[in-house]
Amino acid sequence: MEVLQLLESSRLFFLIACGALGLVVGSFLNVVIYRLPVMMERSWNRECREHAGVSADTDEQQRFNLLTPASRCPQCDHRISALENIPLISYLFLKGRCSGCGTSISIRYPAVELATAILSVVTALHFGYSLQTVAALGFTWALIALFLIDFDHQILPDSITLPLLWTGLLLSLFNLFVDSHNSIVGAIAGYLVLWTIFHAFKLLTGKEGMGYGDFKLLGALGAWVGWQSLPVVILFSSVVGAAIGITLILFKGRDHSQPMPFGPFLAAAGWMTLLWGNDIISLYLQ
Repeated sequence: MEVLQLLESSRLFFLIACGALGLVVGSFLNVVIYRLPVMMERSWNRECREHAGVSADTDEQQRFNLLTPASRCPQCDHRISALENIPLISYLFLKGRCSGCGTSISIRYPAVELATAILSVVTALHFGYSLQTVAALGFTWALIALFLIDFDHQILPDSITLPLLWTGLLLSLFNLFVDSHNSIVGAIAGYLVLWTIFHAFKLLTGKEGMGYGDFKLLGALGAWVGWQSLPVVILFSSVVGAAIGITLILFKGRDHSQPMPFGPFLAAAGWMTLLWGNDIISLYLQ
């Protein structure tokens, strides 16, 4: 009770607590981002083998989920201890190297932790000590996972997008961000907008311009921000996507014909819209 009173009375303590929580969640998101696509691939392979009447291989028989097996160094198989797994601090203490073999640890792990902490603080700063912050933090963390999974593998797992959709609809019953009418219409419109674009593009070019996961993600975002804010989401995602795409082509030599996932841009745009979408719409109307 005293901790809750301190969180409510001290804005600084509240923000520090949200930042620290963000670091811990960011560490877990690293696990989700790496393991969830592997789990999905193993599930698909297992289903194909069962359908073909072929027994599963050794790797597929081993238990592999978000909790087991314990994290290990991919080079020397050194098991990561609890002290070596403290978000951000362990990376700095180990100087970015495995304590077992000295192999460099990817900078991405602390970067995800730090980014999650920063975005958590920004979210808490925007909504303050409220139920909106609790919900918005979950929204933020889910989008971070979707952003990086789609960036790496060009997939948006239903195990994240669908709970995000249903949570947005559920929260609309309490008018936490939008009312139920706007949320339901937003979910339907979000899905149908990209579904229509997908089929129109396929009809004209014979190619598939995006995946069904993008439809579901925009539908989920519509459930959270309402149908009125969908143009803001689409505008943000298009502008950010175009800017990053042009940058990669000009400075990284990326082939312009190489497909680029749209999910990361939708995720970034959805997060910005939840926080500042109403302000942007009001500014435009004025």
